[in-house]
Amino acid sequence: MSAPDTTPYTGTNGNGAAGVRMRGVNKAFGTNTVLRELDLDVDPGERVVIIGPSGSGKTTILRVIMTLERPDSGTIEVGGRQLYHQPAGDGLKPASEKHIRSVRSDIGMVFQHFNLFPHMTALENIMLAPVKVHGQSKEEARTNAFELLDKVGLAHAANQTPGQLSGGQKQRVAIARSLATKPKIMLFDEVTSALDPELVGEVLNVLRDIAEEGKTTMMLVTHEMGFAREVADRLVMFDHGQVLESGPPADVLDNPREARTQEFLGAVREH
Repeated sequence: MSAPDTTPYTGTNGNGAAGVRMRGVNKAFGTNTVLRELDLDVDPGERVVIIGPSGSGKTTILRVIMTLERPDSGTIEVGGRQLYHQPAGDGLKPASEKHIRSVRSDIGMVFQHFNLFPHMTALENIMLAPVKVHGQSKEEARTNAFELLDKVGLAHAANQTPGQLSGGQKQRVAIARSLATKPKIMLFDEVTSALDPELVGEVLNVLRDIAEEGKTTMMLVTHEMGFAREVADRLVMFDHGQVLESGPPADVLDNPREARTQEFLGAVREH
């Protein structure tokens, strides 16, 4: 196994977005290796869509960046800062939980399922993390939450609970909640796959708006190929824990180099 690359990496840009650099990242669940010596760079402000078959490790990429799963080996940098390590002499040592939390504060994630608190209103769901985690005043958090609800087209639903919202509305609240902490990187894990087909468009429109602003680095796992073609700067085909091919969406979708990519895209189009 090769040693992780620890060359310094400047991973931010003038818009406040942050880059990601993964080097030699491995992750296994029992005997199932889902990330295999993974090297992957995402530039500050870049929009990267990750595609691939079920079980290929796509979601695990996002989960190790969000620290929901800890990699078995390798390094991950976020905005030029090591996520799971800290400098120690000429090398690195395992990071403290305080350090990990500090780096993770630059990252937001939206999940396939909404995970909203059912007893809280849409407004309260969005306010929670800024107040409890980031120490924002309730007045400031409320003002920002209203602005975010307006941004996702749900200002009228501020005082409704999740049980009063459609699936598409819940997902838009979940996106607003993640944006409330002003993350430099946003991770989206199949955010439309749990929705009825007629609700997918309203969520994709919100993601388009975020992408067009260009202030946030975006990593998205999705099977929405039309959306990927439109929004992504780069499409990454992932299979068996590794990047199989990577390039502009039109190149990968229209002229895939790898037989496995051709096979996967053919299966997606059939559905």
